[in-house]
Amino acid sequence: MAETNISNAGQKSKVIPANLLWSFILVTFLFSLWGFANDITNPMVAAFKNILLISNFQSSLVQFAFYGGYCVMAIPAALFIKRFSYKTGILLGLTLYAVGCLMFIPSGWMMAFWAFLISYFVMTCGLSFLETSANPYILAMGPEETSTQRLNFAQSFNPMGSITGMFVASHFILAKLDATDEAGRRLLQDSEPDKFAAIQQADLDVIIGPYMILGIVVLTALIIFAIAKLPRVKGEDDNKINLGPTLGRLFSNRKYLEGVVAQAFYVGAQIMCWTFIIQYAGSELGMEKAMAQNVNIAAMLIFVSSRFICTFLLKYFSPGGLLMTLAIAGFGLICGTMFIKGNSGAGAEIQEYIAQFNEAGGLVGYIKGLVIGLIKVDGTGGLLSLVGVSACMSLMFPTIYGIALKGLGDDAKLGAAGLIMAIGGGCLMPPMQAAIMDHEAFNLGFMMLSSARASFVLPLICFVVITIFGFRTSNVHGHKY
Repeated sequence: MAETNISNAGQKSKVIPANLLWSFILVTFLFSLWGFANDITNPMVAAFKNILLISNFQSSLVQFAFYGGYCVMAIPAALFIKRFSYKTGILLGLTLYAVGCLMFIPSGWMMAFWAFLISYFVMTCGLSFLETSANPYILAMGPEETSTQRLNFAQSFNPMGSITGMFVASHFILAKLDATDEAGRRLLQDSEPDKFAAIQQADLDVIIGPYMILGIVVLTALIIFAIAKLPRVKGEDDNKINLGPTLGRLFSNRKYLEGVVAQAFYVGAQIMCWTFIIQYAGSELGMEKAMAQNVNIAAMLIFVSSRFICTFLLKYFSPGGLLMTLAIAGFGLICGTMFIKGNSGAGAEIQEYIAQFNEAGGLVGYIKGLVIGLIKVDGTGGLLSLVGVSACMSLMFPTIYGIALKGLGDDAKLGAAGLIMAIGGGCLMPPMQAAIMDHEAFNLGFMMLSSARASFVLPLICFVVITIFGFRTSNVHGHKY
C-alpha cells in the first residue's frame, strides 16, 4: 500500500491541512469509539454491585480492570508503534478492542465477575493502542503551532461517543435490569436461590448484548482502517527504538513529567465524577439508577458544549491560563457537591415532573421534566454542582496532553505513552473513593458528612494538582502560545 510523507510547508496557518482532511476524519472517529467504551462502562460499577451483591469497593474493580489496561499497555504500545507505524498500532488496537467486547459473551454465561474484569482489561489494552496511536498522530497532522487546537477539535468528538454510550447504558442496560433492589435480592438469595440465580443470569444477559454489538462495530472499523490509505507523518520512517536516550530526555523534561502527573489526577477526577454520580444521586436524592444515568448524560452534554467553546477560547487565551481557571472553578463546584446536603425525597419529586411532561412530549418531555425538576426541587444543589464540574473538565485532557508533548519531536511517541499510562489515575482513584463510600457518615464537628459526599474529597485534591500545573505552565514553563 503506497503511503506518502506529510509536508507542512505552506500550511502553517491551517489547523487541518486540506490534503489531510479525510485521514483526520477517519482517525477522529476513533475518539468517539473509545468514548463510547468509557461511558457505557462507568454505570456498570453500580449495575454489577446490585446484580452480584458486592461492595462499592469490589464493584469499582470494573474501573481498576478497565483503566488498568491503559496503564499496563501504554509503553508496549508506544514501542510497537515506534517499531512499525501509527496505522499498525490502530489496527492492533481495534483487534484487541473487538476481542475484549466479544469476551463478554462467555463471561456472562459463566456468571463470573473475574471473567468480566479480564474482558474489560483486554478491551482497554486495545484502547491503549488506539489512544497511544491516535493522539500523537492527530498532533502531527499539520503545523506544530496549531497542534493543541487540532487535538482539542478531534477530542471534541470523544464526548459524542460518550453520550451515546451513556444513552445505551441508561436505556438498554440499566432500565432493562430487574427492578428488585439490593435488599430484595439478598432475601431471594437466602429464600429462593434458584429464582435469584435466574434474575442474575437475565441481568447479565442484558449487559452482554450492547458489548456484543459494540464488538461487531469495532470489527467493521478494523476492516475500514485495514483498507484505508493513511499518510505517514514526520518521524515515522525512523523506527529505531533508542529507548534509553529517549527516556533520559523525557525524565529530564520537567514540563513533560508535570504533565504526566496532572493527567493522572485529571483522569482520576473525571472517572470519579462520572462513575459515582449514580451512587451520589441515589444516596443523597433517592434517585433510581436509570434516572441518575440520565443526569449523567446531561453532564456529558454540558461537557461537549464546553469542549467546543473552550477550543474556540484557546485562540485568545493561553492553554495554561485557561486550564488553571477551569481547575479553580472545578474545585469550587466539588466543594458544593460535598457540602450542600441532599434531599432524600428529591428523586420521587423529580419523577413527578418527568411524568407530568413525559405524557405528551416523549423524550423531549422527559428531558424537560428532568431539568425543571432538578431546578425546582429543594436539595438538588449538590448534584447540580457535580453536573457543572463537567463544563470545567472539558478542556483538560487534550490541553494537558498537548502542553506536555509540545516540542518533544520524535520523542512524542514514547512521551504519548506516558500520558496514556497516566490514565491509570482512573484505575487507582475510583476504588479509593468507593472504599470511602463503604464507610458510615463522617462527623466533621460542625456538620455530619455522608460517606457519598465525603468521598468527593479525592476529586477536590485532583483539581488542586491541575491548578498548580496550569499555573506553572503559564508562569514557569512559558506556554503562552
